[in-house]
Amino acid sequence: MAKDYYNILGVSKTSSGEEIKKAFRKLAHEHHPDKQGGNAEKFKEINEAYQTLGNEQKRQQYDQFGQSFSGGGPAGGQGFGGFQDFSRGNPFGQGFSSQGFNFGDFEDLEYVFGGLGDLFGGGRKSGKKSARGRDLEVELDVDFSEAVFGAEKVIDLQKDINCPECRGSGAEPGSKVSNCLHCGGRGRVQRVQQTIFGNMATETICPECQGEGKKIEKKCRHCHGEGISKGSEKIKINIPAGINDEQSLKLSGKGEVASKGTAGDLYLKIHIRPNKKFNRAGDDIRSEAHISIRQAALGDKIEVETVDGLVALRIPEGTQSHTQFRLREKGVPHLRGRGRGDHLVEVIVDIPKHLDRQQKKLIEDLNI
Repeated sequence: MAKDYYNILGVSKTSSGEEIKKAFRKLAHEHHPDKQGGNAEKFKEINEAYQTLGNEQKRQQYDQFGQSFSGGGPAGGQGFGGFQDFSRGNPFGQGFSSQGFNFGDFEDLEYVFGGLGDLFGGGRKSGKKSARGRDLEVELDVDFSEAVFGAEKVIDLQKDINCPECRGSGAEPGSKVSNCLHCGGRGRVQRVQQTIFGNMATETICPECQGEGKKIEKKCRHCHGEGISKGSEKIKINIPAGINDEQSLKLSGKGEVASKGTAGDLYLKIHIRPNKKFNRAGDDIRSEAHISIRQAALGDKIEVETVDGLVALRIPEGTQSHTQFRLREKGVPHLRGRGRGDHLVEVIVDIPKHLDRQQKKLIEDLNI
């Protein structure tokens, strides 16, 4: 019984060439034999239909004479006709050629076949991915001045480390380590399958060495061949000047070590201990200075404490309580960039709570 190519592709006889190509792409992607649930026979049938309907001349002959026209897919189902016919029915636009495989539209090839290697015998490669150790997060307390000016710290971290006996190799010291005979040291083995496209090579992890490519004569007794053990590591940390509370530092490769793999990262979450004299607001530092009524009324020069030490501050006449004075560049260094924040001094005028009779008389006489 003659096949209805239009029905196979799910299109009508009035469909445009672009609509036919779109339908083919969708069905080919859905039924590709390398996909889970794919159907090789259905895929071959879809391709056979597109070889005809995707070619304007063949489509006209098919519409006039049916499936038996010369040059169409044979009724016996051989429909592939080799890559030469496949290229004539080019579903991928300009640029595809069976002569030397000149591809002009890689996206379409990837969309339909899930990878060029699958179609042309290059095969899919799958090797053992390098194992990576766990990332670690540690909270670290620092003093206010250490956060402002930076500091060097050393922490002792308990974690998975490279086995000190075998240095992470998993082999007993002095024992022989050789290439895996099964895979020749590659860590992968090749399997060839027959498909509708011909022989297709697929590479998988070697079952003998589990992708390592090496065979150990004798496993390390200390770590039982894993290459890792529990231990401690002293890590030197440079706290950058200007770091703020709750910020984190990343130390690449200082996390836990994976078995015969790479180490994860270490994240340090910084906590700044409170300071009785100073408060921080971004890169500015705030503090208070207490003065007397006389100093506020008549003015004076006082010394205020900063992170750099004592600094002279002039109090002008008639200063009101809670007035703020700014000391430029006496704050926290900018973490990302040059310069520093400022130091803001809030002046508090102290009012005496208890006055004797003479003091009261003097204030009354001043009439202020």
